[in-house]
Amino acid sequence: MTLPPERLDRFARHIVLPEIGGVGQATLASAKVVLIGVGGIGSPALQYLAGAGIGSLVLIDDDTVDPTNLQRQTIFREHEVGRSKADLAAAWVREFDAALDVRWVSERITPANAAELIAGADLVLDGCDNFATRLAVSDACVVAGIPLLSAAVGRFQGQVGAFAGHLPDQACYRCYVGDAFDADDCDTCAEDGMLGAMAGWTATFAALQAIRVLLARSGGLGDPQWSKLHLLDGLTPSMRTLNLVKDPGCRACGR
Repeated sequence: MTLPPERLDRFARHIVLPEIGGVGQATLASAKVVLIGVGGIGSPALQYLAGAGIGSLVLIDDDTVDPTNLQRQTIFREHEVGRSKADLAAAWVREFDAALDVRWVSERITPANAAELIAGADLVLDGCDNFATRLAVSDACVVAGIPLLSAAVGRFQGQVGAFAGHLPDQACYRCYVGDAFDADDCDTCAEDGMLGAMAGWTATFAALQAIRVLLARSGGLGDPQWSKLHLLDGLTPSMRTLNLVKDPGCRACGR
């Protein structure tokens, strides 16, 4: 894939980086990323994915904009309250960079439709707010052989993990969280609160990791960091990394 002159100028600050270069930027331009949720994680992550020139974006979210979202969901505006997040996010992308291909789906992901919604992706970035959706997405990614980045945030903590459960020695998201809980029982930011900037930090770090994964084929930013979970602490502030192990008994990716 060859980038036209106007795209070379737009991404000049990427191309001058030896770790990316013209080949890496062309890789990003040809990539397809499915973003699950365009809220606290997905909204700022989308800005940097689009800014990086990810050529094809699929935005999935069945929610509408609420006034309480505006404290951290940075692409929405006050007069858009009540409208579809996915629709508005796609409109934001088109206005930001008309050369990008963007599709939106205002639908909740379930085990029944997950495979269809993520089909053809080079990477899925999941920033949704419940375990049921996360597990449906993870299981579909394992079957389809698609890498998954999972990002979550609450109060002053965030986490970003890279999962490739379709690979023999790598964990999937289900290996990490297991099965022994109510998949719909999650803490919510309405109950616990959330620092808006914490969502931004977690989301932009997830966008960085997404670029890392997409460029892994060409060496790019090095190790894609499969089965590593990065824990971000906004109060300290600090970051630490956990190494996750594939569960041989996992019903999604185990033997």
